Amino acid sequence: MSRSSQFLERGRKVIPGGVNSPVRAFRAVGGEPPFIARGEGAEIIDEEGHRYIDCVNSWGALLLGHVPTHVLGAVTAAAARGSSFGAPTLAEVELAEAIVDRVPSVEMVRLVSSGTEATMHALRLARGATGRDLVVKMDGCYHGAHDSVLVGAGSGVATFAIPGSPGVPQAVAANTLVIPFNDLDAARKVFAEHGDAIAAVILEPIAGNMGCIPPLPGYLQGLRDLTAKAGSVLIFDEVMTGFRLGIDGAQGRFGITPDLSCFGKIIGGGLPVGAFGGRKEIMDMLAPDGPVYQAGTLSGNPLAMAAGITAIEMLREGNGYSRLEELGQRLEAGMKSAAESAGIPVRFQRIGSMFCGYFTKSEVHNLSDAMSSDRDRFAKYFHGMLENGVYLPPSAFESYFLNDALSYEDLDRTVEAVRAIF
Repeated sequence: MSRSSQFLERGRKVIPGGVNSPVRAFRAVGGEPPFIARGEGAEIIDEEGHRYIDCVNSWGALLLGHVPTHVLGAVTAAAARGSSFGAPTLAEVELAEAIVDRVPSVEMVRLVSSGTEATMHALRLARGATGRDLVVKMDGCYHGAHDSVLVGAGSGVATFAIPGSPGVPQAVAANTLVIPFNDLDAARKVFAEHGDAIAAVILEPIAGNMGCIPPLPGYLQGLRDLTAKAGSVLIFDEVMTGFRLGIDGAQGRFGITPDLSCFGKIIGGGLPVGAFGGRKEIMDMLAPDGPVYQAGTLSGNPLAMAAGITAIEMLREGNGYSRLEELGQRLEAGMKSAAESAGIPVRFQRIGSMFCGYFTKSEVHNLSDAMSSDRDRFAKYFHGMLENGVYLPPSAFESYFLNDALSYEDLDRTVEAVRAIF
């Protein structure tokens, strides 16, 4: 029995399924997950010493790769001064300033400890600011595992074909209206019926939890127009895309200004962190200045602040985004060529350093399209890639992520792995 199998067996005795997030269990692809011992640059190494090119990168958090020297140094220095105080620190202000300075739509920001917290509190703030109850979300968009957005969620919910989750009260679910992603007519219809009761529309501007699905031309602007006319709050969940697609995220790439934005993953340089922010008149509704309550003991903790400040500064100073675009283009071209040579129907979709492959001939614009992908073929593809030293998300409905530590040789190895499987 391998060390990873031993650890999974131990874990099952004390952790449901032996893992602390469902997709990690490999139930969607079969087999058992390798337990990871460490990461180095573009690679992760499991407990048996096997090395893998990492296309998960902590689900998008590690834009700079594993253990970047400057981020490690900043965290080590911060830890020497203290890990948590439950009191204000200068580092909190500095990270908030870095976000406000780089994302034009964000005039004020509140730091939290995860992307789930960010979306949860952003929705509460939108309801408090508008005095309305209804929220519109897109089928297949995942905004964390809190009650009001587990309806029609993507990510692990789609992976395990779960329509929602037991434990979510019907009264809560009834306040969430679910419509298809990339369907502006559906959005117009729901606003025609419920516009004066809709507090917010929340969506991933690029859907990364049903693979990788960019918005169709005019879609985001259409939502912006609808919400502005109805007095509803437009919330962009940029937990994946924020600071990954550019210094001002997807909203900068597409030229759309949301009312509120949610961040996570990357703004902590790989440490647990999140944030939500936007227009000052909305953010002023938050306690202690306003009546909408939100709090967190570890919000703005010194280690995550140090990592985030350093990571964001490195992204601003370097040429990482142009390089990531080039890496993405090179990998996409290589994988498409490998699939075409083998005559296998695969639809690769990419934007920047996010990409996904669907085993279908059809175009993929929403969750229904994504679900047409051949899951059995994906499972074989996944394990083939793993055996050839490439670690992909263990789900057909998750985006893959590249990091700046990748070399051209790493990409060539990845494409050769695809050719070997196909």
